[in-house]
Amino acid sequence: MSADESTAASSVAAPNTPDICLTRPVCRQQRALRIAYIGYANGGSLHRACALERLGHMVTLVDPRSWIGYSKWVERWLWHAGALGMSLRLDRPLFHAVAAARPELIFVNQGEFLGPTLIRRLRALGAPIVNHTNDNPFTNRDGPRFRLYLKAMPYYDLHAVVRDENVAQARLAGAREVIRVWFAADEVVHRPQKAPLGAREHYQAEVSFIGTWMPERGPFMAELIQRGVPLSIWGSRWQKAPEWRVIAPRWRGPGIGDKDYAAAILSAKICLGLLSKGNRDLHTTRSMEIPAVGGLLCAERTSEHQALYEEGHEAIFWQNAEECAAQCQRLLADEPLRREIARRGHERARRNNHYNEPMLAAVIEQTVRTFEERQ
Repeated sequence: MSADESTAASSVAAPNTPDICLTRPVCRQQRALRIAYIGYANGGSLHRACALERLGHMVTLVDPRSWIGYSKWVERWLWHAGALGMSLRLDRPLFHAVAAARPELIFVNQGEFLGPTLIRRLRALGAPIVNHTNDNPFTNRDGPRFRLYLKAMPYYDLHAVVRDENVAQARLAGAREVIRVWFAADEVVHRPQKAPLGAREHYQAEVSFIGTWMPERGPFMAELIQRGVPLSIWGSRWQKAPEWRVIAPRWRGPGIGDKDYAAAILSAKICLGLLSKGNRDLHTTRSMEIPAVGGLLCAERTSEHQALYEEGHEAIFWQNAEECAAQCQRLLADEPLRREIARRGHERARRNNHYNEPMLAAVIEQTVRTFEERQ
């Protein structure tokens, strides 16, 4: 293995990620497996890799970005050309990094850079291959981003998707086996905690939203502001909004990393949970993370949100900007009610148990069972 190949494969318990990976005791509920985890070494991808390690598995994280980088040009290549030609640069070193881990299971997070040729070659290692994706590859929101993923679908043993409609769509696209899972909070990153004083002051907000600009979000936020909602926004790409002139005074900075994410939620009196219309979401990771941390979730009224939390008791829901503004104004005037809804929402989140460890344990169990049945 070349020097650059070896640097891409490393245990998720490396010294640069101790807070995420090592702050909970290992929970050995399944037979420990050697897992080659193909995914990014940050964000939700890293959370899931660490959760697999906490379950007792021996995880080697193989980050495709180790060979292709994180530049804006790579992003444009992916989102506008579907990573055309990417296999020439990525397939060989990534395969050798995975093979060096001697995996008993290969876990692919998203997989937008992995085409059918590479997945077929990985199958020769004799380990089951599972794909988990939070995004929706079956809409046109992301252009050709998932071109390679869609071509490679038939060569995975199992796909875990987070929308009911994606189950049938994946099967029509040739998937062998598909299961639906919920979005999940992380037991470590999204645990209740006391925000440091400096972070509380920095992120203090009446009503906050943490997330990226999307076309439908600009008009919604602008209307909230015009209706007098004291809004604070953190996230990227908001300068692209046609409503930027109205939004700019309420924009407080780019996206918030793991270190401060929980503090930002706990420093706001109300936390908005917006959906991605392009992804056809009925709930998102925010739907799980905000109550898991202990914040008050104020989100769009959908069938899945209503299944997750009792409306008005464990979370607050709305249909449009007008109702959202009215709900925010009502809650801001009633601190005891805010605290009680946040408390009950957190308790419900714990009962729902939509966290990484149980979700991933179920995915691994189903993948291994499906693979063994085919042998």
